[in-house]
Amino acid sequence: MASLGLGGLLSRARSRNLHLWGPGYARWAVRTAAARARASLGRADAGPRHLLFAFCDHFEPLWRTDDRVRGAARVRAWREGYPALAAGFRDADGRPPQHSFFFPGEDYAPDYLESLAELARLGLGEVELHAHHQNDTADSLRAKIETYLQLFDEHGHLTRDPDGRLRYAFIHGKWALANARRDGHWCGLDAELPLLFATGCYADFTFPSAPDETQPAIVNQLYWPEGDLARRRAYEQGATATVGEVRRDRLLMIEGPLALTLERGPGRLPRPRIDSAAITAQDPATPARIRTWVRQQIHVAGQADWVFVKVHAHGAPEAQAESLLGDGGRMLHRELTTRYNDGQRWRLHYVTAREMFNIALAAMEGRQGDPGLFRDHLLPPPPTRTARAPG
Repeated sequence: MASLGLGGLLSRARSRNLHLWGPGYARWAVRTAAARARASLGRADAGPRHLLFAFCDHFEPLWRTDDRVRGAARVRAWREGYPALAAGFRDADGRPPQHSFFFPGEDYAPDYLESLAELARLGLGEVELHAHHQNDTADSLRAKIETYLQLFDEHGHLTRDPDGRLRYAFIHGKWALANARRDGHWCGLDAELPLLFATGCYADFTFPSAPDETQPAIVNQLYWPEGDLARRRAYEQGATATVGEVRRDRLLMIEGPLALTLERGPGRLPRPRIDSAAITAQDPATPARIRTWVRQQIHVAGQADWVFVKVHAHGAPEAQAESLLGDGGRMLHRELTTRYNDGQRWRLHYVTAREMFNIALAAMEGRQGDPGLFRDHLLPPPPTRTARAPG
């Protein structure tokens, strides 16, 4: 790194868009270090902390292909492989790992959604909305989303309000939420956040996206977007989710951990890396990475004992599925269910995206104790989770 010189370092930093989110990350790191130091003074007899772990998969069976037979084989690999993986692990509540399949509405196929419904009926996860779109207006995007929601609902996916309105969690394709890219690709609509909320979206799970240019300056937080929500990149301003402060007029931003770390390897000097909690076949979960995610201390302000960790992957392609359903997945869950579920320092709670949102709201309402009790706090399980498992 030293051989690059100052100009080279600045160029590398800019290529990773550190000028956009680096200052926000630095402010967060200073605040978190001070809070961690204060909290450590009084934790000797405080009891275990609770780790809420959500795996949010950008699940794209047609990734780099238009072959629906190949797509079906990718879905089948998860239908057959995920129950076998999950069978060996349980959290503090006796629940198996939970997988939130953020399925791209534009790739809808009945057999894909029905196979995922079978996994949901087995108690292994839920389906939410992922969408890639471009050059949209408010009217065209609304029509697409309403169509996707209706199709998902036909398979028993998605939760409903007490008044019967469909609700969903969202991840934006290419991370281009609210027309985030400078070139305007992969969205087209500045006022996307209000439209998502109006169509039933309760929380956005798109970020982190670093080093992509779409990454917000707000990092490692649960927060409510503020200001003019119809403007481009409206997610750039927000109020941290805090005990005693609940908003009912907008969606919640739920970020996964983002960290600047030093990567160490045998026979080489440590080198800096950006860890945005993306799990791939080439960069699987490791004990060191999991420690990094937990240390980002994402929580509702005022309830630091409930720690939120949201990771993501593109799990449908063959190489990724092989890792996540094989050695990579076993490593992840073995570490979670041992180091973070000892009952003394930590209690682990596997949660879906919906459950993570419900628990965050419970924290904001001042609920305490075991967060696992609040998985269905506001939004109930979708029909796939309440139907009796086959067999």
